[in-house]
Amino acid sequence: MTLLIVGAGGYLGSELARQATASGRPVAGTFATRPGSLPGVAWLPLDLRERSALDRVLDEVRPDTVVNAAYRQADWGVTAEGAVRVAMAAAERGLRLVHVSSDAVFSGARVHYDEGAAPDPTTPYGAAKAAAETAVRLLTPTAAVVRTSLILGDGDSGHERLVHDLAAGRRDGVLFTDQVRCPVHVADLAAALLELTERAHSGTFHVAGPDAVSRHELGLLIARRDGLDPAAVPAGRRADVDGAGPADVRLDGGATRRLLRTRVRGATEFLAPGA
Repeated sequence: MTLLIVGAGGYLGSELARQATASGRPVAGTFATRPGSLPGVAWLPLDLRERSALDRVLDEVRPDTVVNAAYRQADWGVTAEGAVRVAMAAAERGLRLVHVSSDAVFSGARVHYDEGAAPDPTTPYGAAKAAAETAVRLLTPTAAVVRTSLILGDGDSGHERLVHDLAAGRRDGVLFTDQVRCPVHVADLAAALLELTERAHSGTFHVAGPDAVSRHELGLLIARRDGLDPAAVPAGRRADVDGAGPADVRLDGGATRRLLRTRVRGATEFLAPGA
């Protein structure tokens, strides 16, 4: 009962691999540039832009379940076409597929989006994620498509590092006061994804935190947890920057919460000092 994690070398993928191996599950993980360091994982290189490369991995691993956590924001070939290849292969081989998507598939026009909301992307990355979702649903109707939001952790996520760099003056930029998301802790998201690999639920799921906060509010929470000066966290307005992405996208995961055992914490909880 081997689990194949496509994109196991990434931030979410590595946490998925860690939790799965800790539970005693056989795990294989793919990487784009270099293998991870987690022991107990069979690491394999994979370029999702090549169908033959995916077939070679599947022939070697022979998994029963695949989680696709791979993406590149500026690469349609990986984010969209790569996801199509994974879905096609899962359908041909009768594999359970859990596909990771994003709140980037939404424009923010409605603000609140439940699991039944149709994508209306306004960015190239959102369009790639929406195309991937469509392919997964059509090619593998038994798959689980999981939309999520900003992924944070215990100091090691990209957004947390950005806040430290901005506060220390190592990077230029601001955190928007008018761009709102529903952040999720990487451990909670990984646990929910692994739960979906073990259950036969299909359709679209929203795994995001219950707290809707602006990027700047999130930066202040990180600063207070980590002992940084909140006044050093620069603020700005998304409305003043071209191409900054949707303003306010809030994933409503009520139906998902009622279905899954995994409890997903909000940012004010998992970023509280001493949490």
